[in-house]
Amino acid sequence: MNPASLDSACSPTPQRDSLAAMSGYASLMVMPANHSSAIVHYWSGKYPGKLGWLIGPTALPKTKLRPWMPFALDNDAFSAWTKKREWDEAAWIAMLDRVKLSGMSPRWVLVPDVVTDREATLAKWEIYAPVAARYGWPLAIAVQDGMTPADLPENCLVFVGGSTAWKWRSLPMWCATGRRVHVGRVNEVEKLFVCERLGVESVDGTGWMQGTETGRQARALGAWLAGQLTPHDELNLSA
Repeated sequence: MNPASLDSACSPTPQRDSLAAMSGYASLMVMPANHSSAIVHYWSGKYPGKLGWLIGPTALPKTKLRPWMPFALDNDAFSAWTKKREWDEAAWIAMLDRVKLSGMSPRWVLVPDVVTDREATLAKWEIYAPVAARYGWPLAIAVQDGMTPADLPENCLVFVGGSTAWKWRSLPMWCATGRRVHVGRVNEVEKLFVCERLGVESVDGTGWMQGTETGRQARALGAWLAGQLTPHDELNLSA
């Protein structure tokens, strides 16, 4: 399959650029999580600054970092939580070491967290933020249910995690902090517009290429990247 077939149906339109100028949209980067197929590289070249990778300890050994592909480093805590497995500290540190040796720099590294648990996440930050800081990259904290801006360490990026309902309910609060904000688990175009409107810097999701590179979500992402889509009139951009 020719990668261009996913976004060649029509030329990019100025619709969303005009909407951005009127509504204050920020540039948003989508990071298909742990996915490195040809279409991702193609889109990254065609739409600079709009596509990148979120790579975790499990995926990095199977992924070749490329100078043209922006990337950030996950910690695989969510994956371990969903699979009811113990989080692998050694694998996380090995990932940091391997990236450091590559000479390439991630946009940020996600400090280990505990899904939906405020207290445990803050405790993990105290343990692991100094470890990650030694590598010299920006750090991100995964905010969880019950956290507020008062919980944020200094000079960190905000990775909005937590339960799904809490994540979207609290997102405007995190964007109002003036910090760099990333949102986890975003797999639908409607939510890209929510994030774009609120000034989110980047999002990740495992669902964009789920099943096939020519499936519904992949085609929708290609159309969004090409500027062929605009928000539905009924979309609640503050949801």
